[in-house]
Amino acid sequence: MPRFGAIQRQLVWDRLLAIVEDQAQTLMRTAFSPVVREAGDLSAGVFNTRGQMLAQAITGTPGHVNAMAKSVGNFLKEYPIESMRPGDVLLTNDPWLATGHLNDFTVVTPTFVEDRVVALFASTSHIADVGGRGFGPDATEVFEEGLWVPITRLFERGKLNETLMRLIHSNVRDPVVAEGDLYSLTACNDAGSQKLLATMKEFQLTDFDAIGDEILSASRKAMEDEISALPNGTYRYSMNVDGYDDPVHVECSVSIKESSIDIDFEGTSSISRYGINVPLPYAEAYASFGARCLIGNDVPNNAGSLSTINVTAPSGSILNAEPPSPVSARHALGQMLPDVVIGCLSEIMPDRVPCEGSSCIWNPVLMSDSGASPNFNAPNFVINPIFNGGTGARPSRDGLSTTAFPSGVRTTSTEVNEITSPLVFLRREFREDSGGAGEFRGGLGQVLEIRHANGAPFVVSKMFDRVRHPARGRDGGSDGATGRVYVKDGQELAAKGKEIVPAGATLVMETPGGGGRGSPKERGRELVQKDLETGMISVDAARATYGFPSTENNPA
Repeated sequence: MPRFGAIQRQLVWDRLLAIVEDQAQTLMRTAFSPVVREAGDLSAGVFNTRGQMLAQAITGTPGHVNAMAKSVGNFLKEYPIESMRPGDVLLTNDPWLATGHLNDFTVVTPTFVEDRVVALFASTSHIADVGGRGFGPDATEVFEEGLWVPITRLFERGKLNETLMRLIHSNVRDPVVAEGDLYSLTACNDAGSQKLLATMKEFQLTDFDAIGDEILSASRKAMEDEISALPNGTYRYSMNVDGYDDPVHVECSVSIKESSIDIDFEGTSSISRYGINVPLPYAEAYASFGARCLIGNDVPNNAGSLSTINVTAPSGSILNAEPPSPVSARHALGQMLPDVVIGCLSEIMPDRVPCEGSSCIWNPVLMSDSGASPNFNAPNFVINPIFNGGTGARPSRDGLSTTAFPSGVRTTSTEVNEITSPLVFLRREFREDSGGAGEFRGGLGQVLEIRHANGAPFVVSKMFDRVRHPARGRDGGSDGATGRVYVKDGQELAAKGKEIVPAGATLVMETPGGGGRGSPKERGRELVQKDLETGMISVDAARATYGFPSTENNPA
């Protein structure tokens, strides 16, 4: 195998990062779904001919990226490299072979030099509707959750699989968006492929395997060095979260060995009869991300560094749900896993560990009530906006307000939500006192009020957590506020499941806050004063919780 100089390898690596980021930006610019175009709910990456991820785009979510990192190998089992031809494009939304639920489509495209495959590009994006009951936790088996497409060809030698596209078109509520997003995924892989070919020509590379192997080897070695500096041992943490109707218990142990990390979820609750179950690839994705937040976070995230982390969960547990378990809302629990893994690591690196945060994004599906819409002259619609709660306080800083950790997806703007639906957003502001009190305060959630412009009823499918179990504080800090969802001047709504917002009514969502760190009495006076002036905390909280004696400068 040829060796490459350090300068050449670094130049090629930097170019790879630019290529996959261009790939992701192409996906965002061409996507039809607002959740992809505006919030970045996607992943993009380049792989060697053995299906190992070499580099990932910064834009995207850990659940997509790290699950996709393993999924390309599944594509190669179905379609070996030697069976591929120029113009082939493969896809699937199989939850157990890709990224965990039917709403994510993963597309894989080979890159050819003459008649040889030299690399593979893969990308994933979230499509708001894939049929069935719609995106939500209410199904009791995966077959109710939408169209399940096995690994197959979307294009064969450049020719569209029209039968497949017709099936998708006939099974979803918004076929234009679904079809457009599949073309978008294809386009972004093609963009990456063309830039890679230009790079190979510039650096006079006839294949990419040799330099790719060096990149993977260097990444693995760097990660092993980071792990070897830690004290060996097994560290434990647990968390209770809301679940669907009954709480879910997550039990975790992290074992640090000489050059590897084992994360085990033995003792976690068994599968639910509802769609909050997590396929193992998605659990692996977020658990490994939790470890990488603290260990080797400067090491490239690729197959080399990820190979040092092994994640297991008992078969039949809610974190290793097997077909045909319903899994549509797998993110509601899966996005809690970094907090659990980080909790384990707090035993050996307490000065680097943040408090628990809201973690699970609040991403309702808002759609027309098809039975009532004609009576109100209201158009059919379906949108999947993203809203966030607060992150936990950091070791020496406040938590971030209305920020998605660990998913990293951005909140969709009010303007986009209103232009793509007949809904009006009456209110959207920070939720006072929602961040856990402490020397370092937890990040705040937000309050939203939404109604139908025509006064029509509409449907909300909810996949919310931290409504009954708050994000916990540390070292004397207070828990964050729990979330809440209800009809204004009306009934309280469940945190999960599909319900109808009555005609003329206003839906209110209050997202959770992050946990605080340290005693509130130790918080600096100037910080309390600033929180008062900016509306982060109330006068009552300043007095009762922080012991702040004076509020004469507070305009409230």
